Amino acid sequence: MKSKDLIIAAFAAALLALLGYLWFSPAGLNPAPAVTVATLDGGQVNIEQYRGKPLLVTFWATTCPGCVKEIPHFAELYKELGPQGFNILAIAMAYDPPEQVRFMAQQRAIPYTVARDGDGAAARAFGDVKLTPTTFLIDPRGRIVQQKLGEVDIADLRRKIMEML
Repeated sequence: MKSKDLIIAAFAAALLALLGYLWFSPAGLNPAPAVTVATLDGGQVNIEQYRGKPLLVTFWATTCPGCVKEIPHFAELYKELGPQGFNILAIAMAYDPPEQVRFMAQQRAIPYTVARDGDGAAARAFGDVKLTPTTFLIDPRGRIVQQKLGEVDIADLRRKIMEML
């Protein structure tokens, strides 16, 4: 083999190794977008303020059966792991009427932060979310490590969060 062929082979191997590392990297490649949303109490919350701890961002709707089904599981997870620094940000879709979101949050006694995506900017920033529930697990470094359309596996989610705490 000529030295030119060896250099090309070494470069190709290094490139494949780098791509493999990036593909299988536990932190993923996508940083969570730095969006700001309005909370039900009239305040605002920015994803960046959760940096340093694991965060679950869930896009939901009051009319979504799967979303409603997840609420007690998320509440239990938040009560269990929240004291250790885990947070949940539930973002209601732009089409959900504010009074309906507020009523459900009160009726279901949701203990974690509930916000509204009034203009749809947060959904667009997270890859143009249109279907609910769509959930993102963000690691303490602010990178999306899991994205799930549909109901999440709570046991698997708990395990992943525990590894980050």
